[in-house]
Amino acid sequence: MKYLCQVWFDGAVLDAMTKEEKAELDANSLNYDKDLAESGHMIVAQALQPPTSAVTVRVRSGESSVTDGPFTETKEALGGFILIEAKDLNDAIRIATGIPLAKFGAIEVRPIHELRPQ
Repeated sequence: MKYLCQVWFDGAVLDAMTKEEKAELDANSLNYDKDLAESGHMIVAQALQPPTSAVTVRVRSGESSVTDGPFTETKEALGGFILIEAKDLNDAIRIATGIPLAKFGAIEVRPIHELRPQ
């Protein structure tokens, strides 16, 4: 079976870290990803940019609306994800608007934060 491990954390904790602490966390994360890949457990892992970079897309009665932020209704739950390539945020929003479940729920659009080994 496949599992999506969402990484939830308080962004204030990361903001309070020194540059060295963040570098150590990044290195530890990349090393753990490597260990998971070597053991055959890794499918894909990506870090997301902060929630402030997210937008939420909804389509109702053929009309789309875009809200800044990762806002969902409390009754909504994460049901999956689609990793896309888009030229910019507007292109990503256009693509998200076409996702059929946008008519019933919300699609959070958030850029990937690419970590580079040091």
